[in-house]
Amino acid sequence: MNGDDGQLKSRVLVPEKLSPDGLVLLRKSQDVDEKKGLSAEDILALIPDYDALIVRSETKVTASLLQAGKKLKVVARAGVGVDNVDIEAATRLGIIVVNSPSGNISAAAEHTIALLLAVARNIADACSSLKDGKWDRSRLVGVEVKGKTLGIIGLGKVGITVARFAKGLGMTVEALDPYCSPAIAQSTNVNLVSSLPELLAISDFLTIHTPLIASTKGMIGKKELLAMKKGARILNVARGGMIDENALLDALNSGHIAGAGMDVFTSEPPVAGSSAARLIAHPKVVATPHLGASTVEAQENVSLDVCEQVLSILHGDLPRSAVNAPLILPEEYKTLQPFVRLVEKMGSLYTQHYATPHLSHAATSTSTAPQADARTTFDLVYEGALATLTNTKPLFAALIKGLTAPISPGRTVNLVNAELIARDRGLVVNEQHSRSPPDHPYSSLVTLRARPAGPLRASSSSRQRPDTEAPALRPTAEQAISGYVSASQIYISRLDRFATAFVPEGNLLVCHNYDSPGKIGVVGGILGREGVNINYMSVAPVSQAGEGSNEALMILGVDREVGREVVEKLVAEEGILEVSVLAL
Repeated sequence: MNGDDGQLKSRVLVPEKLSPDGLVLLRKSQDVDEKKGLSAEDILALIPDYDALIVRSETKVTASLLQAGKKLKVVARAGVGVDNVDIEAATRLGIIVVNSPSGNISAAAEHTIALLLAVARNIADACSSLKDGKWDRSRLVGVEVKGKTLGIIGLGKVGITVARFAKGLGMTVEALDPYCSPAIAQSTNVNLVSSLPELLAISDFLTIHTPLIASTKGMIGKKELLAMKKGARILNVARGGMIDENALLDALNSGHIAGAGMDVFTSEPPVAGSSAARLIAHPKVVATPHLGASTVEAQENVSLDVCEQVLSILHGDLPRSAVNAPLILPEEYKTLQPFVRLVEKMGSLYTQHYATPHLSHAATSTSTAPQADARTTFDLVYEGALATLTNTKPLFAALIKGLTAPISPGRTVNLVNAELIARDRGLVVNEQHSRSPPDHPYSSLVTLRARPAGPLRASSSSRQRPDTEAPALRPTAEQAISGYVSASQIYISRLDRFATAFVPEGNLLVCHNYDSPGKIGVVGGILGREGVNINYMSVAPVSQAGEGSNEALMILGVDREVGREVVEKLVAEEGILEVSVLAL
């Protein structure tokens, strides 16, 4: 089905409840299918037909599901945590995973404070008691939070917002976060501590705001709970599994921990008789069913955020919050965008012109098989304004895509999996930012050089640091392509030793010939007799006088792919050294 702009619509599957605000935005240009209540088997059967999948926390996006999604470009998690998505599998397949890390910050922070106050003042117990007809004031005496110490594990966006709210309640705030800038903590009047034991020993209330990863799973167990003050209280509005539920039950029963506010559990919904179910039933626990992000405002914000990102990806742009791709600022990407197209074309041009066997006059006259000189180590050199940019990962990804697309058609290569694919194929790319005064008239120039095969391999990693010094190349046939951008149009300015200026698009013929009269007529005559129309032609002389200075290239844009029989007739002519056929 086509959209208003005539382009084929992408299909988006939404198997969970999502605020309609974002879906309205998506439906303007995409086909959106809301299908709630699907089983894992149902989704697995449906996913091959979809380009995007939007989930919340219930749908498990497994490796097998991702593998089945042959058309999937993006998986969007409407929320913060992505522990229900197999990130490694998505990365390997080049599927972008996005989330909404800021849409529910206020909601999660407010819910944390709500649980803190409810635990401090026995709100849930008091409400239940009163509804049972009791007036039991003496049993329900609580504690004030003013003057108490709140310990925060994880001073990210939610953690820092909780800290601000707590400071407004008159609390002292201590935090543990090895990745947090001291300046950010200081700006909120939060004191950073250096270890978990130090934080546990001083906290009257403890709250956790970290992702669930290997290092945080079960981080609060029996030992940690006993290290806390007697009568301390604990909160979790982040992820279930970070607190040992059985250990917490023991600490509550012994009275060492006075209360707990729990919004997340190891099993959701809890299985009858499980530690989560017993914790929820405990009289000293205020429990809510994962409501941290459940406000009207948060659901609207999250829906709009992920749907905007899905739309952006389906249109070929970059997302704001990719979990498995580097962050590229919008202004950086705007600058890089035309060069992304240029570098991808340069990579494809390299593979088709150098790494693919093509016919030559010598091979035809001696019945020698066509030869190729494919190389795997490259220098990607940026000059001019482009050299001042620090984040050139989109260009690296574009090169890998261009190099591999002609020999692996249909495989997704993007920012997400470019390094993995480069490593798998043994490709090494050294990005170099040249600060030397330019010897060309272009504001920015990109040059791709292929190093000769041999022992001069730079490193086993696929992407070298931009400031890596490249060892000298051995003297051999040069393989180099340069290009530039002018008014958003991309051009190739150099191919081998030859200076040129052509747009790398469509069907091209590259004829290497002696620079002597009549060659253009010979080539044009053969193509004309074979019914091949020439759209444009660029003659490229040798850029510097010296050996081979009587040679030239003819780059011809033609209206269709040129077959082998036509190429054989071209290279059979005297003075036509070799011909390569390109599809860009």
